[in-house]
Amino acid sequence: MAHTAPRTAFRTQGRTPFRARRTGRRHPLVATAMVLPLAALLVYAFGGWEAVVTQASSVGVMLGR
Repeated sequence: MAHTAPRTAFRTQGRTPFRARRTGRRHPLVATAMVLPLAALLVYAFGGWEAVVTQASSVGVMLGR
């Protein structure tokens, strides 16, 4: 059986190995800057703006807009 006491004690003391996360909301420009690289990669991977617009319109129709 594995020895798990130090790991359990570490978590119950409220400490984390990474920096503490701040509560609250992220600024919209920061969120946009985080998403843009992934969005550009997806646009490139799935064939350009036409495919993105087609998929977005399909989702819009599905949601009733």
